[in-house]
Amino acid sequence: MIFKVLYQTSAETTPKRETTESLYLEAETKEDAIQLVENNTDYNIEFVEPLEGKALEYEQQSVNYKLTTF
Repeated sequence: MIFKVLYQTSAETTPKRETTESLYLEAETKEDAIQLVENNTDYNIEFVEPLEGKALEYEQQSVNYKLTTF
């Protein structure tokens, strides 16, 4: 399944909507997606959203859509 992970690049700063970034990755479960990000980055995860169907199609049309691999 594809997940969209919203995060801040630093866990030491206060999260702001304006500085929230996102990445897309493939994992079996939401927990697996969280573990992948936590084990491979210093990002402060805000939200993890599973994408499927129309939501996935919509995100795939974005110029920013790229699957991240660790």
